[in-house]
Amino acid sequence: MRLAVLASGSGTILDALLDDAIPMALAVVDRPCAAIDVAGRHGVPCELVERTSFGADFDRDSYTADVAARLAAHQIDLIAMAGFGTILGPAIHDAYPGRVLNTHPSLLPAFPGWHAVEEALARGVKVTGCTVHLATLEVDAGPILAQEPVEVRDDDTVETLHERIKVVERRLYAETLRSVLERGVPAGAAS
Repeated sequence: MRLAVLASGSGTILDALLDDAIPMALAVVDRPCAAIDVAGRHGVPCELVERTSFGADFDRDSYTADVAARLAAHQIDLIAMAGFGTILGPAIHDAYPGRVLNTHPSLLPAFPGWHAVEEALARGVKVTGCTVHLATLEVDAGPILAQEPVEVRDDDTVETLHERIKVVERRLYAETLRSVLERGVPAGAAS
């Protein structure tokens, strides 16, 4: 399987996957960011499919079609979202049904969305964690492939808790991706 990783920021997940020898055919970014340099350092081709609007005029369907076309041009079979800041539309799920993985900083279905760590702290939970799941049109609602708990400490801040979750996330994502690359998406998960 030819894997592409979609990233938007510092590229720490991308870097961790590459350090763990996850075979990668392409990185795609939606804005100029450090992930471009991370891909270059590892010798992975990187494509910038720039999102030029973050307002109400953003054409999600057209943008998604551009990303899907770029992935198809590289004969990509599997996609891993790695901090990609743009929610993609139906075209990506039509082109890659059951083959778009994402990671999330909570034990889904608890705390979906952008503020999972903040919400976990606000609710006073004692355990949160990391989830690797198949992405669907409904954000953070796809079939779960792997999860691992992370203890919430009494003195945690959003930053300290999120950093401990990221340590687990980098390892768990690499393990899950390696398994999918070797054995495919688990039966029943993609349905």
